Amino acid sequence: METTQAKLIHFTVDSRASKFSVQAFATGMHSAMGHNPTIGIRTFSGEVDFDPETLAGSGFRLKIQASSLGVLDDISDKDRREIEKMMNDKVLDTTNNPEIVYEVSTVAITRVEDALYSATLNGLLKFHGVSQAQPITARIAVFGDMLRASGKFSLMQSDYGIKPITVAGGALKVKDELQFSFEMVLRKQA
Repeated sequence: METTQAKLIHFTVDSRASKFSVQAFATGMHSAMGHNPTIGIRTFSGEVDFDPETLAGSGFRLKIQASSLGVLDDISDKDRREIEKMMNDKVLDTTNNPEIVYEVSTVAITRVEDALYSATLNGLLKFHGVSQAQPITARIAVFGDMLRASGKFSLMQSDYGIKPITVAGGALKVKDELQFSFEMVLRKQA
């Protein structure tokens, strides 16, 4: 009986062609006056090994520079600086936790149709000095030497030792749950 050997192809994330963001949600008595900030993740890199023929995938790794997160919303420069300073100093503590890393040893992949796949990643997210299991599901489209992966996932800040921000004596605060969305382009490496 002949077995098909996986021919894993190495792909790396093209961060300039990719989008990765976090949505936070306001709550509390004055939440109607607050907004639900969208934070862009600007500096990240990643890689995966994948064989579209045998549906084998392994070794996904994503590394984010924590200080690269910035507000995407149309707000005043003053408000943007204040939010980003609070996020870097009080929430992410980027001085002590400069990187956020997500690592997966094996990726479960199923074919949806011709060049479309679904991937289930059960990896370890190292965030704010805490490591937790973090499942992520992604849709993957293959275009020759390029992959496009997209999806959404949520996490609770408190799971990573982060106390959600509260201002105005608790009248306005950020909910514990954060929602992430990504649209990543990965290119085959020679």
